[in-house]
Amino acid sequence: MIDAPHSTPLVQSPYGAFRRPLQAAALAVLALFALALAPAQAGPVRILAFGDSLTAGAGIAAQDSLPAQLKRRLSADGFDVEVVQGGVSGDTTTTGLARLEYTLGAGPFDIAIVELGANDMLNGRDPKTARANLDQILTVLQQKGVRPILTAMVSSANHGQTYKRDFDSIYPDLAAKHQAPLVPFILEGVWGSPALLIADGIHPNADGVAKIVKKLAPYVEKTLVSMGASKSSRAQ
Repeated sequence: MIDAPHSTPLVQSPYGAFRRPLQAAALAVLALFALALAPAQAGPVRILAFGDSLTAGAGIAAQDSLPAQLKRRLSADGFDVEVVQGGVSGDTTTTGLARLEYTLGAGPFDIAIVELGANDMLNGRDPKTARANLDQILTVLQQKGVRPILTAMVSSANHGQTYKRDFDSIYPDLAAKHQAPLVPFILEGVWGSPALLIADGIHPNADGVAKIVKKLAPYVEKTLVSMGASKSSRAQ
C-alpha cells in the first residue's frame, strides 16, 4: 500500500514569538549607537564671550555690544552660532578666574573668547599674577573641551618699560603654550580715537565695537571651520 502524500508537521520554535520584538529592540539600540557616534551638530555652535567691560558693552546698548555684533557678523557670514554674553565690567584676570566655573555652568560651550587683562594693567597689577590667572583660565577651558581664542592687550608706558615688556609678553607666550589663536591688540585703531569712544574716552561706542568685531571675526571663523562647522548655503 502506498501511503498518501503528507507534509512534515511544522514545529514552531519558542523563539519565533519573540523574534519581532527582539529585532525591534536591536534596531533601536543600533540607532542609539549611531546617534552617539555621529558628529554633534545639533543646534548652533555656542560661543562664550568672556571678558570685562569691553565685552560687557559699558555705556552702549546691549544690541551694540561685542557679543551681539559678533553674532550678527557670524550669522551674516553663514555660520549657525549663539554668542553668550560673559562680560563683567571691572573684571581683572583674578576676578575672571574666580567666576569661570560658575560662568561655564551655563554651557556647554564650544568656543570661548578670552578678553581680560586691561584692568590688571590699568591698576598696575603684577604681570606675573595676570599671566598665572590667564594660564589657568585657558587650562580650565581646554580641560572642559572648550576651544579658547585669546585677545591680546598691551600696556601703556605709564608703568615703565620693564612692566610693559613683562605684560605685553603674556599673550603671545600663553597663546603659544596652549596653541590657541591670538587676536592682536583689539583696541588698535580704537583707543585714542574720539569718534569710536563713548563720552568717558575709554570704552568703545557702537562703531568702535564694530571695528573690534571686524578684527576678531576672522579668528573666530577660522576656529569654526577647524572644528567642522559649515556655512549655510545663504547668509542669515
